[in-house]
Amino acid sequence: MPWRLYQGEDELIKHPLLDLLQRPSALQAGSAFIESTLGYLLLSGNSYVECVRGGDHTDLPKELYALRPDRTKVVPSSNGLPLGFEYSVDSKKKIIPADPMTGESDVLHLKLFNPLNDWYGMSPIEAAACAIDQHNTVASHNLALLQNGGRPSGALMINQGTGPQNALTSDQLDDLRLDLQKIVEGQKNAGRVMVLEGDFKWQEMGLSPKDLDFIEGKLLSAREISQAFNVPPMLVGVSGDSTFANYKEARFHLWEDTILPLLDYLTDELNLWLCKQFGEDLRLAYDIDAIPALAPRREAAWAKIAGADFLTLNEKRKAVGYGPVENGDVVAGINKAEE
Repeated sequence: MPWRLYQGEDELIKHPLLDLLQRPSALQAGSAFIESTLGYLLLSGNSYVECVRGGDHTDLPKELYALRPDRTKVVPSSNGLPLGFEYSVDSKKKIIPADPMTGESDVLHLKLFNPLNDWYGMSPIEAAACAIDQHNTVASHNLALLQNGGRPSGALMINQGTGPQNALTSDQLDDLRLDLQKIVEGQKNAGRVMVLEGDFKWQEMGLSPKDLDFIEGKLLSAREISQAFNVPPMLVGVSGDSTFANYKEARFHLWEDTILPLLDYLTDELNLWLCKQFGEDLRLAYDIDAIPALAPRREAAWAKIAGADFLTLNEKRKAVGYGPVENGDVVAGINKAEE
């Protein structure tokens, strides 16, 4: 997403803040930095961005780093504002202080809404935990089934007489069990013929994948996980979902309902934390017209503006982001400038 910077109503083409967002550090480009920041936010519910200044700690931010949430802790206070942030790697710890009166710090803490915690956000994974466990269990079961040659479990029925004198001893049962494991279990033994001596009978006890409907259960779990992140299931390969008419419509709703609100949240936080460090009246925005998936919405808005016969040409140009032109203040033969 291309960033735009405004000072008042004027757009700034070149500015140190734009250069910083384009290359936050020597190790990351701007797109990789945003991906790390939002990736941590969506996985853990928390994301931390540290700005690094000059040697006297009074200069403008020179670099931005996305800190790992599992290494970062909030140092709480009694007034509801953090005292700072503790960042630890192995046995080394660093405290990044915050202003006790305002809570301002060189660390920006992004967090999702959490009704049960004042300091940390709630991860969407918590909402989808049961669906994720079910999805992993089905995958593990299918893998184990494939490793066993695609055969369900069963029991070896021993029908040697009816009296206790004809029953196998515990040692014989253990030996038979080990022999069966060596002969038939595992993917290397798939298809091997089992030959048994005596009055033995194999009885299947496990249900087939069709009976348990594992494939449909896995798709249902994937759909629930997608819904926790507000992503259309069609875009993650879940078939049979009739909520969206087609893939194009699903992409449009992903941007409208998920990505744009997330970008609005990130932009507002950067405006509150970062922009004011570079000067007054600075405001970051993103170029929504550069999103191909939103082209239908943009075309519909432009067609609506073009068909508004009560607007002048300059008013229409201003509505779509262009400057005025000469003799553009005319509506249906009426010159508004002369009025």
